[in-house]
Amino acid sequence: MWNIALRAKELSGCGIAGIIHRKGELIPGEMILKAICCQYERGNGLGAGFAAYGIYPELHEYYALHVMAQNKQALEKVEEFLQKHTFLNFQEPIPTKKVKTIKDPPLFKRYFVRPKFDEEEAEFCDITAEDDRMVQLVMEINEKIDGAYVISSGKNMGVFKGVGFPDEIAEFFRIDEYKAFIWTAHNRFPTNTPGWWGGAHPFTILDWSIVHNGEISSYGTNRRYLELFGYKCTLLTDTEVVAYILDLLIRKHGLPLELACKAMAPPFWMEIDEMPEEERELYTAIRILYGGAVLNGPFAILFAYNGGLVGLNDRVKLRPLVAASKGDLYFMASEEAAIRAICPDPERVWAPKAGEPVIVEMEEGVIPNQKSYLKPRPAEVKEDALRIGYLPPLLFSSK
Repeated sequence: MWNIALRAKELSGCGIAGIIHRKGELIPGEMILKAICCQYERGNGLGAGFAAYGIYPELHEYYALHVMAQNKQALEKVEEFLQKHTFLNFQEPIPTKKVKTIKDPPLFKRYFVRPKFDEEEAEFCDITAEDDRMVQLVMEINEKIDGAYVISSGKNMGVFKGVGFPDEIAEFFRIDEYKAFIWTAHNRFPTNTPGWWGGAHPFTILDWSIVHNGEISSYGTNRRYLELFGYKCTLLTDTEVVAYILDLLIRKHGLPLELACKAMAPPFWMEIDEMPEEERELYTAIRILYGGAVLNGPFAILFAYNGGLVGLNDRVKLRPLVAASKGDLYFMASEEAAIRAICPDPERVWAPKAGEPVIVEMEEGVIPNQKSYLKPRPAEVKEDALRIGYLPPLLFSSK
């Protein structure tokens, strides 16, 4: 019976779940664990993970690097690298617990750092420069230090992931000891990429984290596109590209969240042709400018950042995604049952339409390092738009 259930779920396998409290109240880890374990049959034990936001309030000004290493030698190389390129405020092993079903896990350690700049660079250093440097350092560690990977690098957040079912990974990383104002979780059923510790979800860069059900069949195109901007894909799983695309489109190029989602899951050309003129110009520009960022294939994704949680389906909704709310709590998951397991009487439940994002941002000023990406930052986009002759007014509207 168990094997039949697994086979029946394989085509739409993987389970995702997310919770956010709009006023920044902390949610216990047991809640997200219950939601993802309700979708137990959507995985096969080859990967699970959690992203938690708000877990390092005392060190919220520092980038929290969660590092996975195959051995002590790799960890020592990471530490030499960090001593050279960052100001290291604090470091410690990530607390773990022995779990019978988890054999020979990697080493896990966390480092709280700020990047170093030389005197000339320091004169122009701001949060944007710090973020850019941290992306560069993470890419360098993952690409050049054999056997070591940075699995999360945001402020006041962290990722805990590995090979196992969700309850096993939660027990290993002691998820019940954490509280967060945003949680995401994943239960993996890999179909065409390996099940290994670094390939489990969530995938991250800075405070972006992504969990995904489905397949990114455009991985090769997306990867080559990202490499033009200095991103390196090293974790052998298609979902990794989505984290970097989010960072590029939203943080680097200044697209508002909704438009970035439309760049990843754009309207079909036949739909664009039927739009009013201004809207048609906008989406034509987006499709041309960001053709390399289009995600093809079946997918449902949840992504989070310091201040928000977003759900998004592919353009024809080939993977399930359900959202719900009750008061200041918002929930998203692959199945409604996962939401009702932790919120039996939600005020609203709905299934987002294909390609239409569900965006939930926290109330302004309720958390440190809070970010909002609802409005565009046109200066970053304008240069690219001018280069190809497209500058539609709606792209730079502040409405």
